[in-house]
Amino acid sequence: MQVRHDVLFHALHADGLLMLANCWDAGSARIVAATGAKALATSSAAVAWSHGFADGSTLPRDLLMASVKGIVRASSLPLTVDAEDGYSDDPAQAAALAGELIDAGVVGINIEDGNGTPELLADKIRAIRAVADARGVNLFINARADVYLRGIDASERVQETIRRAALYEAAGASGLFVPAMVAEDDIATVIKATRLPLNVMVRDGVPPLARLVQLGVRRLSAGSAISEAMFGCVDALSRQFLDSGKVNEAGLPRMGYGALNSLMAQ
Repeated sequence: MQVRHDVLFHALHADGLLMLANCWDAGSARIVAATGAKALATSSAAVAWSHGFADGSTLPRDLLMASVKGIVRASSLPLTVDAEDGYSDDPAQAAALAGELIDAGVVGINIEDGNGTPELLADKIRAIRAVADARGVNLFINARADVYLRGIDASERVQETIRRAALYEAAGASGLFVPAMVAEDDIATVIKATRLPLNVMVRDGVPPLARLVQLGVRRLSAGSAISEAMFGCVDALSRQFLDSGKVNEAGLPRMGYGALNSLMAQ
């Protein structure tokens, strides 16, 4: 009997380190899936940039849903979607978006406190959990605490992260995401203080994989790093072409036409 994707996605956080090479559309999802990934995740920045919008809840929801549906069509792997702040300060609207994502086949979301209060995010999580429960889906709600991104005093970051973790867990969160937290002592302290599986993001200073496993981190996200590199290649090669009439990708990896076309035809 095939395991439900929501059950599988939760299980992937129970042991070891789940690594998510964030994608942004159906094509990038197919490439990531072909590398042997166990699940797929979107990056809100990468999805927004792929449509010509800035990151930060500026992407129209219909374009977000178009990207999500394309990814679901292209891959059978469990998918979690970065829903930013739910695209609304209204918990009911954030929950309605989560319902649309569930209906499209999504089994996990990231939702952040960002510029809002932790109490507002807790309200959103409660509303989203109710919508997911009504659909009979154990949605993995990854609560993103932006403590390290919002200028909170360094001496207060760990305790504030722990406070928010407790608040979000009580509201129905499944996991805790703390981008920009890289110090081993901070990571270890937070892991000991919460039952939520901890998600960290690739960033300068993040401990190596083996150490993350030792510390008990359960999820590592690439975030926007892969898309930043990809768009950097587009920029460099486009400038080169306009300057010289050539595309010399020396030093850059390349997937040939045949390989790409074959992959996309699956």
